[in-house]
Amino acid sequence: MDEFETVIFEKEGDIAYVTLNRPRVLNAFSVGMRDDLYEVFSAIRIDDEVKVVVVKGAGEKAFCAGADLSEFLTAPSVMKARRIRGVRDLWRLFVSIPQPLIAALHGYVLGSGMEIALFCDLRIASDDAVFGLPEVGLGILPGAGGTQTLPRIMGLSGSLDMLLTGRRLTAEEARDTGLVNRVVPKARLYGLVDETAKRIAAFDVQAVRNAKQAVTRGMDMTLEQGLDLEKKLAVRGKGFVKK
Repeated sequence: MDEFETVIFEKEGDIAYVTLNRPRVLNAFSVGMRDDLYEVFSAIRIDDEVKVVVVKGAGEKAFCAGADLSEFLTAPSVMKARRIRGVRDLWRLFVSIPQPLIAALHGYVLGSGMEIALFCDLRIASDDAVFGLPEVGLGILPGAGGTQTLPRIMGLSGSLDMLLTGRRLTAEEARDTGLVNRVVPKARLYGLVDETAKRIAAFDVQAVRNAKQAVTRGMDMTLEQGLDLEKKLAVRGKGFVKK
């Protein structure tokens, strides 16, 4: 296990576990956390031993309650702070990860925390989870892909409702809108996530990666282009087809 200030990175066999580790501040997303996550996911991306990645939050109260406002809103300029964060483009890195990403979500899943979850392929939530994107209420726009990832998962109407009104969703509402795949009692969350990760890891690694690539890339293509991509992946059987 490598040591980071804001993240715990562990490997158990062919599954990697990434834990947001600032529980005293509800795992608030900071520049330091961005840097740690960038290092961790850069390593995961090229680690052929890792078949599945689980992302979770330390503590009892939150997966991640959003950006660290003590850092973010006290900067000389919010836009300057975002430019600093953009030096390492963590969000584009998430898109390039070939392994399936599973988010284990509990408590507050807000702002940047929700955006991290949206970059994952599967989202499993405990029944105490609360979801929201409060940025517009702070006079800013979600800056970590939320305006693009949320509509792709939840649709236009529901996304605009959350983005424009600051509405928060319960775990059950998130499941009903397709934002999360499963909702379970909190005591069962990590057990179900581990079961899901192990099930995926037991399949042929390249078939899993190709299935992920076919779906995620195909979403931005015409049906004809998507069918062509699927055919190339099926025939090739291995290897990550470059854009």
